[in-house]
Amino acid sequence: MSRALIATVVEGQGEVAAVPVLLRRMAAEIAPEVSLELPRPYRVGRGSLLLPHGLERVVAAVAEQGDRTPGILILLDADDDCPAELGPRLLARARTARPDQPGSVVLANREFEAWFLAAAPSLCGQRGLPSELAPPADAESSRDCKGWLSERRVDGRSYKPTTDQAALSAVFDMQMARKNSPSFDKLWRDVERLLTEVVL
Repeated sequence: MSRALIATVVEGQGEVAAVPVLLRRMAAEIAPEVSLELPRPYRVGRGSLLLPHGLERVVAAVAEQGDRTPGILILLDADDDCPAELGPRLLARARTARPDQPGSVVLANREFEAWFLAAAPSLCGQRGLPSELAPPADAESSRDCKGWLSERRVDGRSYKPTTDQAALSAVFDMQMARKNSPSFDKLWRDVERLLTEVVL
């Protein structure tokens, strides 16, 4: 079986657990013949990453963690930034820092949880959510996706990334999310490309 090594950079505690779950699901659909190796995500605050030389230092640190050069996936929330503008700028910086490194920058528009909203019907009955759940008209326009999930829970609890993000990443309908979320579709296409570029 072929192997692929992808290192990830994330900003939140929830993503440290959720991103490996999500990427393994994606790899199993995109390239089931490839064994995906995922080191523990490198967590760094968004503000630090955006500082001059911040992203460059992180890319260098991630690239030198092991004895093999991995592909690098940088995954951030776009918040109020335009993914189509900030993403290419960050990718250019990463490529300047390590031109030998296959890499990708994906900004979830606006939050990672927007991908859950894009596939909301597939989350019925999960993590305190109701048995019927309709998606918002535009999942990527909500500025408070975590609040949207909390408001719809019927178990009296709030959505918490550290306890809920990985669990929902394991079950949401990825093809529905691709259809309803351009930023998730970009993640899918970028992972597909990285799996091709870093396969051994």
